[in-house]
Order: sequence, then C-alpha cells, then structure tokens
Amino acid sequence: MDTTDKKLLGLLQTNASLTTKALSLKLNLSVTAVYERIKKLEREGTIEKYVALLNRSKIEMGFVVFCHLKLVQHTKEFVTKFENEVVKLKEVLECYHVSGDYDYILKIAVKDMEAYREFLVTKLTTLDHIGSTHSTFMISEVKYTTKIEL
Repeated sequence: MDTTDKKLLGLLQTNASLTTKALSLKLNLSVTAVYERIKKLEREGTIEKYVALLNRSKIEMGFVVFCHLKLVQHTKEFVTKFENEVVKLKEVLECYHVSGDYDYILKIAVKDMEAYREFLVTKLTTLDHIGSTHSTFMISEVKYTTKIEL
C-alpha cells in the first residue's frame, strides 16, 4: 500500500459516496486509476464494505449503554453459546470478548432507560450462562469516529 492508497482510503473513510471522478481530482489521478485502486483494495479485503452511518437520536436509539458482562464459566461451550446468541440481539451494536474483571463489553443502543430495562430483563439476562452484568450509561459522546488514520 503506497501513499496514494492511504490518501484514497482516508477520503473514502470521510465520504464513501465520493465518485471516482471526484476522487481522481483530489488525488491527481485518472478516473480509471482510482477505480482500479479501489477494486484492488476491495479484492484484498482492505475495504470490507460501505455503509451509511445513522444519527441514533433521529431514529430513537440515542440512549447508549456499555454493559460489562461475566459468564458463570469460561468453557468453550458457554463462550460459543453466548456469542452465538448475543449477535442476534438487534440492540447490541458491538460486542467484545475482553480480559480483566469482565468477560465481555457490549455497546447497546435503545430509546431510553425504560427500553434498556426491558431489553435487560427480557432479552440479555435470559441468555444462558450469564453470571453478572454491570451497566454504564453514556452521558455525552466526546469523540466518535469510524475513520482509521493511516
């Protein structure tokens, strides 16, 4: 990956809807060269997908919770079963298996505290092998980005 690829990736991370023509003007390359670079980055898996990022508040999902979770045991069976189930929960935006005091950290988005309580009681804590949970609520978003600086 050369400097031009890095610049191209930076531009696409900022605005993936830029046309190859707009990108070519910013990079001083031909439209064909930009197109070929993008296709190469996609083939290699550097670019995984293109998405639209939504404003959570506009879709009534502005209440963000970070839920720390412990399993009762760390057997392969318990871990696999939990992971297979948690990915099905639409409220869970992100889930990370972590080291330390807890086994998982989940980023959850719902409408409000009442919706979170409902989610916790009727969905999350009904999953097998959960030992305990600890919830932390987002007060404000200080930094949010999906862009990785290259």
